Amino acid sequence: MTLGQLSWSRWYGIVVKEFIQLRRDRLTFGMIVGIPVLQLLLFGFAINTDPKQLPTAILAADTGVFSRTLVAGLRNSGYFDIQRQAHSEAEALSLLHSGEVQFLVQIPEGFSRRLVRGERPALLVQADATDPAATGNALAALSGIVDTALSHDLRGPWAGLQPRPPPVELRVHRLYNPEGLTQYNIVPGLLGVILTMTMVLMTGLAMTRERERGTFENLLSTPALPLEVMTGKIVPYIIIGLVQVTLILIAARWIFTVPMQGSLLALYVVVVLFIAANLTLGITFSSLARNQLQAMQLTFFFFLPSILLSGFMFPFRGMPDWAQALGSLLPLTHFLVLVRGILLKGSGLVELWPAVWPILLFMAVVIAVGLRFYRRTLD
Repeated sequence: MTLGQLSWSRWYGIVVKEFIQLRRDRLTFGMIVGIPVLQLLLFGFAINTDPKQLPTAILAADTGVFSRTLVAGLRNSGYFDIQRQAHSEAEALSLLHSGEVQFLVQIPEGFSRRLVRGERPALLVQADATDPAATGNALAALSGIVDTALSHDLRGPWAGLQPRPPPVELRVHRLYNPEGLTQYNIVPGLLGVILTMTMVLMTGLAMTRERERGTFENLLSTPALPLEVMTGKIVPYIIIGLVQVTLILIAARWIFTVPMQGSLLALYVVVVLFIAANLTLGITFSSLARNQLQAMQLTFFFFLPSILLSGFMFPFRGMPDWAQALGSLLPLTHFLVLVRGILLKGSGLVELWPAVWPILLFMAVVIAVGLRFYRRTLD
């Protein structure tokens, strides 16, 4: 049956043909189903803009009843997870500097005695503010938490300490980013995001483009080993990545005034490692994909969780444990710790080793997978 020049039977045949083609292209069909499901799960369960249970260390020179009440109040608030009891100020600051804890609460000697005398003793709270979004809500609620906790003990003869001003002078120090400027957190993070997007995508298209153009046959006919092919394709892109990093760092310093406390040499060592990890992943994707479209689909499927679960857009410690476990498998998660630690904290590679070895492990696993699926023939 036809309507003018339109044949409904031909149109129906084309529609059926497209569905058959989608069924044959399992990767595309998986992306159609997988990406909406992935976005739903991540945004519905993993993303949390009000992070709680943040790791906290206590340095208590006073162990009186009011000190214990404050610690219990912080724990019961849900924002602070008391994980460590530091024994010295150097140990406490080291925990904060290394990123093991997000907050450090210092209770001075004679705190309970001065509180009873009405002298308003100082309670010092230091926060790792490299990610202002992770600490903002907890610090905003801190004053109310302290007042509520002490109100249970300030009764009877001590009830006179209840009226304002509060019985405790709360001092909050936002370390590494005192003004809470978001560009200090976002711009270093963009360094990792841009490298992930460009490096994986460019190399993901490398072999598939050669295969589609027919030049891959010449590459296969050479005596080059799979490892030689992979590393030979990686080196030029490493140079491109270093050029990108240099441009981003110049903009970060002179446009966004991001402080650079650490060694640029250490930063570039970390960057080369991260670039290599992403390039090996891109080469592996190109080995798995049959065409450039599939390579782009694999890249996007990797890029989406990297953005959402790495701590770039949302506080990493605000995610549930299962989401943090998945995020820990991604190199971008560890690179953000490294670049922010070097630029904002002045950390060295020795201090940042816990974030270095996961990237090395990721790269080794990806290289092994890439070599396993590398094609020596055009089957």
